[in-house]
Amino acid sequence: MSRKLKLGIIGIGNMGSSHAKNILNGKCPDFELAAVAEINAERVEWAKKELSADIRYFAAAEEMLDSGLIESCMICVPHYDHPKYAVECLRRGIHVMVEKPAGVYTKQVREMNAEAEKHPGTVFAMMFNQRTNPVYQKMRELVQSGAYGRIRRTNWLITNWYRPQCYYDSGDWRATWSGEGGGVLLNQCPHNLDLWQWICGMPSRVESHLHYGRWHQIEVEDDVTTYVEYPNGATGVFVTSTGDAHGTNRFEIQLDKAKLVAEDDRLSVLEYEMTEQEFSRINTEPFGTIRAKEIEVDTRGQNEQHIGVVNAWGGAILRGESLVAGGAEGILGLTLSNAMHLSSWLGKPVEIPFDEELFYTELMKRVQASKRKESGKTVFADTSSTYSGTDR
Repeated sequence: MSRKLKLGIIGIGNMGSSHAKNILNGKCPDFELAAVAEINAERVEWAKKELSADIRYFAAAEEMLDSGLIESCMICVPHYDHPKYAVECLRRGIHVMVEKPAGVYTKQVREMNAEAEKHPGTVFAMMFNQRTNPVYQKMRELVQSGAYGRIRRTNWLITNWYRPQCYYDSGDWRATWSGEGGGVLLNQCPHNLDLWQWICGMPSRVESHLHYGRWHQIEVEDDVTTYVEYPNGATGVFVTSTGDAHGTNRFEIQLDKAKLVAEDDRLSVLEYEMTEQEFSRINTEPFGTIRAKEIEVDTRGQNEQHIGVVNAWGGAILRGESLVAGGAEGILGLTLSNAMHLSSWLGKPVEIPFDEELFYTELMKRVQASKRKESGKTVFADTSSTYSGTDR
């Protein structure tokens, strides 16, 4: 029998409990759940009944990390504490998986990444489960290959992140600057922002228009429209919201010699007979257009989502296999969301890299004015339907 890694989970809320169930149900065979750290006593009692009473439970994360019971750890707490606990794990030589996003602000995440560099033997990973989707994997393969030329335009309309008011009322930290650090960009869209840069690369200029509490009684953004420019002159648009009851998820990439469209968990590729540049040079018809055909692309394969990311992490620790997403990559998508916020706050475009100290100062102004909800209660829910291949 192969050795199992002793795993600890910090935070046994919606995502933490989902990961715990996967481990306990044998879906991640490299791991054995040994301990949980959770400050909510009621949630601990729930876990003892619904998960396992045999697991060791700790009221403080540091106590669990110092217990000697674990050698790997998953961080499933509110966003601000992701880098903090990742650093605590790294300093103790504990392999660490961080839930999205990597953090709230890049300055903090940069410090986390610097700590990781000091511990090359400790496997540091990010929970970017949408990278396991064969549709997005194939898009990346086609773009990165260069076979269809350069990117000319990218457009992602991702409005099927609908959330009703009761979702935001389910925790006093939700949708507040002090508790969550942002809205749809920090909670729902880290996956999309990661995929956008993973497939298309990072833009160099961002101009964003954000609406704060437009569709809900919240203080953070729930409606976003962003325009970006890439170093090669290409442009892009990113639109997202949690206010569209029946939204759309359509990701389109225009290349010199093809158009890629991901929608309804399907990838369509319209391949041109020649590049647009070649056609424009030789064409003599004022309203002519390039002949093109839709080609079949193989997007078969397992879309393993969270389980696949965890299993890859176990394989990296025990057998030197590849991660789905290295921990240091978490700063890239966060750079995009921070740039969007900063552009909105300043009312002008921002260049990447941006002034991280300025971003932090502006964020703290909003944190200081932030108001937590009065209930003080947290409502937990099953999240399994929110991470299918369609990003719901």
